[in-house]
Amino acid sequence: MVPRVRVRVGQRVPVVVQSRGRRRTGARLLWVGAETVVTCGLVVLLLVVHQLWWTNQQARAEALQQVRVLEREWDISPSPVPVPVPVSIPVPTSGSAGAGAGAGAGASADVGSPSVPPVAPSPPPGPAPRPAASAAFAVLRIPRLGLTVPVAHGVSKRSVLDKGYVGHYPGTASPGRTGNFALAGHRNTHGEPFRYINRLAKGDEISVRTRERTYVYRVDQVLRQTAPRDVGVVRAVPRSIVSPSYGYDTPGAYLTLTTCTPEFSSAYRLVVWAKLVA
Repeated sequence: MVPRVRVRVGQRVPVVVQSRGRRRTGARLLWVGAETVVTCGLVVLLLVVHQLWWTNQQARAEALQQVRVLEREWDISPSPVPVPVPVSIPVPTSGSAGAGAGAGAGASADVGSPSVPPVAPSPPPGPAPRPAASAAFAVLRIPRLGLTVPVAHGVSKRSVLDKGYVGHYPGTASPGRTGNFALAGHRNTHGEPFRYINRLAKGDEISVRTRERTYVYRVDQVLRQTAPRDVGVVRAVPRSIVSPSYGYDTPGAYLTLTTCTPEFSSAYRLVVWAKLVA
């Protein structure tokens, strides 16, 4: 049986009214929050894809194009331009052939003898203009890693490293010269040319081609980890000031490769040293 509710005359009966508006507002806020979270997740995902994939594709394409441009330019050998030589053409005089033949040097001095005016020799070429900062000037190859990458002046991120190039530390030696030819490159993103230099071992060959010739270095030491402040690794006679057991004591022609370590971090530096062999 259904219980009956007795209501006295004049007694007010309370009525509960549910607020639909509040429910709708709460559901709408929840929906907006979910959309915001999903949108932020997509943005973060796109940034990760851009940083880890797109920058690599773009930088590698630009770097390989620069390698082709350099090597095409170096392979073109301009033909030497002949320098005109002054020529004196004597004109026979009214005398006999014998007289003309016996005149010797005086015959070419006749007023009526036309001659080609002398041409002033070209001045010797001056010193080659110094390459602009960030200009690529060499090609680095590491066969063990299948790496081919241009080398540019400076270690600026925007104008050198982020373009997929390897940067030449200012003030260090030129390729093939006595001293330390020190280079830096990204390990992750923007072409990541030095991502796998940790795989290099003693005896691996590294070549550096310039306009003049190709230099060959052989890996000699690998410093797996050192501090970013360890400037000793790029000195003329490289030696770590953090781990003094790594490095050299005598002058020579060295090649130094530096990059960040561990991967996706810039906490430390990884260093590879090689010596010139050819």
